[in-house]
Amino acid sequence: MAPVRSAFPEGAPCWADVQLPDVEAGKRFYGDLFGWTFDEGAGAERGYYTAAYSEDRAVAALAPLFGAAGPAWTVHFAVRDAYATAARVTRSGGRVVSGPLSVGTAATMALVTDRDGGVFGLWQAGSDPGFEVTGEPAAFCWTELPTRDTARADLFYETVFSYAAGDAGPEEPGAGPGSAGGLRLWAPAGTLPSPATAVAGRRSTLHTPLTGGFLVHFGTAELEATTADALRLGGEIRVAAHPTGAGRVTVLADDQGALFAVREV
Repeated sequence: MAPVRSAFPEGAPCWADVQLPDVEAGKRFYGDLFGWTFDEGAGAERGYYTAAYSEDRAVAALAPLFGAAGPAWTVHFAVRDAYATAARVTRSGGRVVSGPLSVGTAATMALVTDRDGGVFGLWQAGSDPGFEVTGEPAAFCWTELPTRDTARADLFYETVFSYAAGDAGPEEPGAGPGSAGGLRLWAPAGTLPSPATAVAGRRSTLHTPLTGGFLVHFGTAELEATTADALRLGGEIRVAAHPTGAGRVTVLADDQGALFAVREV
């Protein structure tokens, strides 16, 4: 499938989905938490994928859990050529889990891992660019990779996506308990990395990360209220509200154990 011009630069997060044992329960949790609505879901040819919408704008998707991995959110990154990027992943020590494969005319997608097994997606846009809104309440607003081996992660991702990279600086106050406070910003190639241009980041952590990959952040206008709603719906707090350089963040688990964060926007 020939690519089209993506709404997202190379290496920018352009979609997120969650695999859950019970998709209907997931719809109840996230529908109540964020006010999301859902389509009727695709059939077997698309893995019974169910798209989620905030005010009729696509923001995420839910899918049935497959394989031995537990419930988890996955972030997908925009690429111009999914085959070439998948080849860079393997040359850099990662692994291709599935694909690349074309999903009709919508996109060519692949699931891959980094050198430590963290799963992420590649998304070569066709007719579907991915997110229809970002940076607002109930929508994706950020993702970062918590890791102990920062040099290993930096080499891998900066090779795969040709990121321009730089440290966030001393004004970045860290990320709560167990954080070493080191945030490295990743910006599209050819740009100057800064909080304004960064599309993702790598966080240095002193302990084993909560997730094996990227932590997806969704926006909220009321952090405490959203956290209380998550608890009411059966979720858990994994890292309490803490300041970052771009607003306070709380790390949560949904009622099936998938981790995500909510950030003040």
